[in-house]
Amino acid sequence: MDAAPAPDLPDDLLPEPFRRWFAGRGWAPRAHQLELLAKARAGRSALLIAPTGAGKTLAGFLPSLVELSQRARARNSVRPPGVHTLYISPLKALAVDVARNLERPAAEMDLAVRIETRTGDTPASRRQRQRRDPPDILLTTPEQIALLLASGDGEALFGDLRRIVLDELHALAGSKRGDLLSLGLARLRALAPQAQTVGLSATVADPDTLRRWLVPQAREGEMGDVVIAQAGAAPELSMLDSVAHVPWAGHTARHSLKEIYALIAANTTTLVFVNTRMQAELLFQELWHINDANLPIALHHGSLDVSQRRRVEAAMGEGRLKAVVCTSSLDLGIDWGAVDLVVNVGAPKGSSRLMQRIGRANHRLDEPSRAVLVPANRFEVLECRAALEAVRAGAQDSAVIRTGALDVLAQHVLGMACAGPFAADDLYAEVISAEPYAGLVRQDFDDVLDFVATGGYALRAYERFARIRRMKDGRWRVANPEVAQQYRLNVGTIVEASMLKVRLAGAKSRFGGRVLGEVEEYFVETMSPGDTFVFAGEVLEYLAIVDEEVRVARSNAKEPKVPSYAGGKFPLSTFLAARVRALLADPAGWSALPGQVHEWLELQKLRSRLPGREDLLVETFPRGGRYHLVAYPFEGRLAHQTLGMLLTRRLDRAGLHPLGFMANDYALVIYGARDMSLAIQQGRLSLDALFDADMLGDDLEDWLAESALMKRTFRQCAVIGGLIERRFPGREKNARQVTMSTDLVYDVLRRHEPGHVLLRAARADAATGLLDIRRLSDMLTRIRGRIDHVALERVSPLAVPVMLEIGREMVAGGASEALLAEAEDELIREAMDGASDGGNGAGDGWRA
Repeated sequence: MDAAPAPDLPDDLLPEPFRRWFAGRGWAPRAHQLELLAKARAGRSALLIAPTGAGKTLAGFLPSLVELSQRARARNSVRPPGVHTLYISPLKALAVDVARNLERPAAEMDLAVRIETRTGDTPASRRQRQRRDPPDILLTTPEQIALLLASGDGEALFGDLRRIVLDELHALAGSKRGDLLSLGLARLRALAPQAQTVGLSATVADPDTLRRWLVPQAREGEMGDVVIAQAGAAPELSMLDSVAHVPWAGHTARHSLKEIYALIAANTTTLVFVNTRMQAELLFQELWHINDANLPIALHHGSLDVSQRRRVEAAMGEGRLKAVVCTSSLDLGIDWGAVDLVVNVGAPKGSSRLMQRIGRANHRLDEPSRAVLVPANRFEVLECRAALEAVRAGAQDSAVIRTGALDVLAQHVLGMACAGPFAADDLYAEVISAEPYAGLVRQDFDDVLDFVATGGYALRAYERFARIRRMKDGRWRVANPEVAQQYRLNVGTIVEASMLKVRLAGAKSRFGGRVLGEVEEYFVETMSPGDTFVFAGEVLEYLAIVDEEVRVARSNAKEPKVPSYAGGKFPLSTFLAARVRALLADPAGWSALPGQVHEWLELQKLRSRLPGREDLLVETFPRGGRYHLVAYPFEGRLAHQTLGMLLTRRLDRAGLHPLGFMANDYALVIYGARDMSLAIQQGRLSLDALFDADMLGDDLEDWLAESALMKRTFRQCAVIGGLIERRFPGREKNARQVTMSTDLVYDVLRRHEPGHVLLRAARADAATGLLDIRRLSDMLTRIRGRIDHVALERVSPLAVPVMLEIGREMVAGGASEALLAEAEDELIREAMDGASDGGNGAGDGWRA
């Protein structure tokens, strides 16, 4: 999007002290900074879209600093009670960093302005003092806003509010945290209708969606203004063309380790981004193993202790580190001007995320940011190439437009009751002024209200679920102070995954052996006693859960029944997936790919076919005494897992005895005991019928009825909606107790109230999150009548990566790398020349 020319602006927008401050630093205010000042003077809310290094944060605060400096002089330094400007950030670290950067100009201009942060790390004594004596500018997070608004002094705190600054708004708008924030904004506007809202973002695909966040949705199409800053220097982007063999599968990028280390050594400061915390830990350890020069390299991700993260951030700010290996914990806004290179290890999964990460390098608008993408495997090479082309074209992923979640609304309704009695009509009018809830019908609101008041039809006989009561005047109030305390301890929408220890049964007893490690509770929920899975280098049989531990026994089974999915934390964006399909379908563009990958695609074209832009390639072939069906939807791991679960049910009904499936972001393989190629040839299996969109009807409902995933989703909704508390003084619940409580309620509601608010919320979450049903539906519609089937005698080159994912489940422990390398070599030989015994040696040539 091109920046619009700045309108003619009044000369007196910037007071003299501010002009002197800019001049003293050798700066001049930028056009978008002055334009935001003009919008503030006109009483307009606005979204600022500005590249990193354009002074975006200062632009957001300039109107507040100007007003506060003038207010102090006009009132002889006697400031009114309450917060003047509220800054809301998705990250605690970002709020702290912005406060530090804001205090400097305030001090240098000698402004009588008090600036403070309020996060989960702020001491309780300071939080109490802030409510009695609020600062002029408060920098905080969505969860703290919810807590403050649920207190009885919300009006005293925010009645004089003049400005709300929403930083990195795009990072919040598509999530339940965003839903909670939008409801908080609706209440803030009710308390302070004079307040203006400023949204700040560097990457926006659809500005209109975010502009609606800035103003009450009283009328359809209501939006704030938009200010677009001048674009900065184009980033210098490249993809590492590794001299080493690029793996056909895997996520570690170990083959490029020495090249990554060389990039770190050659630059002043480098941020090395990966997509998961596990990848961060592995890469950090690998870099230290080859760190012969003893370069200062640090690690940063969300699971580390806050004090360790702060030490890393401080060392980075002081220029004492050569590199930081990090996850999305540093995606947003931390202002480290000394960073001169970003290395993104693995595929970026979306062009907007890549732009965000590139912006962490070189916080100077007029100089290019530098970034290098390091794909971990051959499919990721294609994704990285598509992402680079998208960034160079300025194309971004489509914004996630979501409907506000009912469990978050339930939490907000309870919070408003904690703040004081409310009338249902007034609260409904306030809620639908929030952008995600603008389409909320009154019946859904009343159902949520009834749930908070009684627990719903099936639970109303239990007094513990009655959290609010109706007064004689028709208004609603909190049932008792204990409920309010429970709300304050459990506020928020982030439900951490629970971990369970895995304990090996003893020789003489099924219980009491040694601990092998920990797994996420949701993984255990997918299993029944007798199921087997791979962990700690062994195939284990699941016995039971006892005392918060998973009890297991060693198994002689040759294959685990339950796959444990590995890979990226983020799904491949729909936008980027379409670009990857376009790249595959256009051989003329392959010349820009590394030689190894170009040859891989040429071999696929020779041995089989290539996926088209809009169709679905399906290959079938025998291997190792089993029969395989591989499909290439390119719709991301979540959608592929759901597709695999539904397809295996259909194949089982067709008598083809599927044994299991495996999915990655690009492809899906189903393996079974019957010849699927022959069934297609004989007309016993129709691919058009197999991939018909009607699988999202009864098949999906039947599977969901049996699936533990729905119970897990319901559990998260029950915690967010306040049905089950996580924390309460004197009776904190462990993960297993929460699980037992919610599973019992889930079974009761499914039998007696299938339309319950929380069941509806859980289904909506499953459709948009865990199962990615909307995306799957779009894909099934796109490929109707466009399925391209190829019956092969052996594995194809394009199928090798997802076939290796099956092997990855079978092998773990110290010998895993060597065994997986052998499996890869064997598959590659088969794909290239059909010789399972080594053939003519062509495999070695193609590895070069």
